[in-house]
This record gives sequence, structure tokens and C-alpha cells, in this order.
Amino acid sequence: MTFARLRSLPDPGHLPALDAAYLSAEPARGLGPTDPAPRILLLYGSLRERSYSRLCVEEAARLLQRMGCETRIFDPSDLPLPGAPGDDDHPAVRELREHAFWSEGMVWCSPERHGQVSGVMKLQIDHLPLSLGGMRPTQGRTLAVMQVSGGSQSFNAVNTLRLLGRWMRMVTIPNQSSVAKAFQEFDEAGRMKPSAYYERIVDVMEELVRFTILVRPHAVQLVDRYSERKAAGVPVEINSDLSAIAIATL
Repeated sequence: MTFARLRSLPDPGHLPALDAAYLSAEPARGLGPTDPAPRILLLYGSLRERSYSRLCVEEAARLLQRMGCETRIFDPSDLPLPGAPGDDDHPAVRELREHAFWSEGMVWCSPERHGQVSGVMKLQIDHLPLSLGGMRPTQGRTLAVMQVSGGSQSFNAVNTLRLLGRWMRMVTIPNQSSVAKAFQEFDEAGRMKPSAYYERIVDVMEELVRFTILVRPHAVQLVDRYSERKAAGVPVEINSDLSAIAIATL
């Protein structure tokens, strides 16, 4: 299947702010099976030409690839408003959901606007239903949250992203990233400068890989729910396990 809304990642192997001597290339070693490569979907929350949330996501994707992950960055520029006529059939909505089903984990990075996540960030999350045709595009997947700010450091956006991740039944990792005065943290080429903010993004991506591998063998069991079995009339003695719908295999 051809995807029209995946952003290409510039210079995926070039990490000028990284001291590779200190990077764990296999951060999840010993925690579970690492084959196939963890599948991570990255979402950002700004459509500006120089979007710092997108630039942060690109740095995160390079790090994830260095750690052995497969990544996809979704471009939300033509998503319709939720509830608009025909929104479920819009090609951008269908593609976003395909990427969600494909993923084992996600990275959400939003700018902070008026003390909250951006509308573009919320728009993407609003197009991911809890259940779709008996499948669950977010349940049981891992999640890392990040934000960028134009001023001093804040945690309003990441706090909201955590709330949303919990609502979407995701396994949100403990660590997070908040980049203050983001306009100062990138060079003219859009690459992040060496800083404590960059190091935190490295920390968060290492942790995301670990949690994704740790959860992988147990994801179905972790999201198995009494209420869903009861609603579907499927008692636990039956071999068919309703919770298998939590993770889609494409």
C-alpha cells in the first residue's frame, strides 16, 4: 500500500548532537524479543514551515532508527475536522488510522498554545477512535509524550498528552521531554543543538524502546478486560480471546 502522508526523514543517519559513545544501541536487550523491529508512529502538532514539534519528532525518529526501530512520521496537513461530513472516509483519516494499526508504540509532540496542546495535535488524536470495526488502533500501545514551548519551560502540554494517552488506553512511559524556547535549540538546517534538552529526548527514546519491547509479549493480556468479555458474551473458558483485538497485525 502506498502512503501519501508519510514525511521523509532528512539525513536519517546524521546525529550531530549525539555522542554515540554513550548511546545504548540496544536499549531493550534482555527485556524481550527485539525481532521484528519495534514499529513507532510519530505525530507532531504544528503546520508551520519551521515547526519545532516536527523538528523534535524528526530528531526522535533518527534516534529510534539508530536503536533498531522502524519509524513513520505522519503529515497532518490535510486532515478534516472531526465530525465533518464524510470525515471517516477522508483519505488522510484512513491513512492515519492505518499507521496507528501498524504501530506498536507512538511519540506525540505538541507545541504549547494557550497553556494546552495545539489544535493540530488534538485533531489527530480525535481521529483515532477507541474501537474501529472490532479493532483498537491505540489500546495496548506504548506512548512517549513531548512538547515544545516558545517561552520558559512548561509541562502543560505533556500533562494533557498523558491524560489523552490514558484515555486512549495506551501504556504511557514515565519519562517525557519539554523543550523551552525551542527557537534557540535548532540551527539553521533544522537540527537540534547539543543541550540538556536533546539529551532528554535521547533518554525518552531509549525508555520508549525498552517499554515497547517489555510490553510486546504481554500486550494482549495487559488490556484484557472483564467488561469487554462480558459485553461480547465471551467467557474466559472459551479459547477465543476477545482481547486479541487490542493489537492489530498487518
